[in-house]
Amino acid sequence: MQRTRHDRLVDLRRDLHRHPEPAWREFYTTSRIVEECERIGVDDLLVGPAILADGERTAVPDDEELATWYERARAAGAREDVLGKLEGGYTGAIAVLERGEGPTVALRVDIDGLLREESDSEAHVPAKEGFRSETGAMHACGHDSHATIGIGVLEAVAESDFQGTFKVVFQPGEEMVAGAKPIAESGHLDDVDYLLATHIGLDHPTGEVVAGIDDFLAVHHFRADFSGEPAHAGADPQEGKNAVQAMAAAIQNLYAIPRHDDGPTRINAGMVGGGSATNIIPEAAFIEGEVRGQTTALMEYMRERAEQVVESAAEMHGCSVDLSTVGGAPSATSDAELVEIVHEVSTEVEGVDTPTERDGLGGSEDATYLMHRVQERGGHAAYVCIGTDHPGGHHTATFDVDERSIDIGVDVLTESVLRIAQETP
Repeated sequence: MQRTRHDRLVDLRRDLHRHPEPAWREFYTTSRIVEECERIGVDDLLVGPAILADGERTAVPDDEELATWYERARAAGAREDVLGKLEGGYTGAIAVLERGEGPTVALRVDIDGLLREESDSEAHVPAKEGFRSETGAMHACGHDSHATIGIGVLEAVAESDFQGTFKVVFQPGEEMVAGAKPIAESGHLDDVDYLLATHIGLDHPTGEVVAGIDDFLAVHHFRADFSGEPAHAGADPQEGKNAVQAMAAAIQNLYAIPRHDDGPTRINAGMVGGGSATNIIPEAAFIEGEVRGQTTALMEYMRERAEQVVESAAEMHGCSVDLSTVGGAPSATSDAELVEIVHEVSTEVEGVDTPTERDGLGGSEDATYLMHRVQERGGHAAYVCIGTDHPGGHHTATFDVDERSIDIGVDVLTESVLRIAQETP
C-alpha cells in the first residue's frame, strides 16, 4: 500500500517529537532535516556554521552540556557526517532550490525544543501512542510541526513549476530568541525578495489561518552576575559584601521601573540564585531576566533603565555586576502585499474554514530579525499562523498539535510561495 504525504509527514513530526533538543543542541533534528532535504533533492544545502555569522550566537551552553546532547543524538541515530559539521553547537540548515529566473522567496521554520518534561498521562496523545519525548526536553511549542511543514513545503515546491529561487531556513535557538540574529547577520537572506515565517497554534484552532501576525513585543534577555566578598556570617559579617542582597535590591527595583505612555512594556526576573551556605555571606548571585516593549524603542527604554537599576543595586551593596545579553529580538509588522496573497490563498485551501487577515501576537519571536533584514533591503515579509487544536497551552507539559493542521500548513504555504512567484515583480 502506497504511503500518503500525510503519513510521511506525521511520521517525521513524531520522530522529531521523540527527540526534542533545546537551543544550539539540535543535533539529531538537524541530521533528520538533512536526510529529508537530500531525499527531496535540493540544489544547495548549507548546514551548521555555514548558515551562522561568526561571533553572533548567544545563550550557547557550555562544552559539557553540548557534549551530552551530541552523544545523545549519536545514540539516537544521527548521521556521523552531519554531526561532524555541528560540533560546538552550530546547528540548523538552509535548503535552496534554484529554478531559473524569478524572485527569491524564503520560508523560515524554527526547530528547537524546550527544557521541560513532557506529560506521561495516558490522556496525552504522544504518551498514549508512543512518541513522547525521550530526551527530557519537549516540543511544547510545535517546532517539530514547523520543521515538518518546512520539509513538506520544500518537497511540494520542488515538484511544482515554481520559477525563481526558494530557500527554507531551518532555524535553531528560537526559544532563547538567539538563533535568528546569527542567520540574519550571515547574509544568506540579503537576496530574499519575499519572506514568510510561520507558527502553529497560538490559540487559533484547526482550520483557522492568520495571514499576517503583528504586535510582536520587542524583547531583550539579559543575565546579571553579581560578585561580592565572602565572610563568616556569625563571626565577621561586617567583612562581607553580600551579592544576594544586591540581587534582591535589583529585583525589587526592576519591577518598580515606571511604565511608558507610548505603549505596553514588560519586565520579569525569571531565574535568580546565589549563595553557598547559611553561614557564609554570599559572594555570588545572578538574575536572568527580560524586558519587552510594544516597539523596539520601548524595549530599549526598559533595557536602559533595567541596566541602571542592576548597576546601582550592585554599587549600593559594595558589589560589582557583569551584564550580558542572552538573546533578543525587535518588533515587526507583516507587509500588506504578502498578507493579501496568503489570505486569498487560505480562502481556497481545503480544511481552512476561518481565513483571517490579521491578528496580534502579544509576545515575542526572533523571526522578526529575519523580517527586518529582508524589509531593510527592500523586500517584503509576513508572519503566518496555521491554527491547530492544542489540548494544553504553549510551553505546557500537555501541549500537542492536531496533525491535520500540518497538511493545511503545507498547502497554504506552498500555494502562497507559488502565487508570490507568479504575481509579484
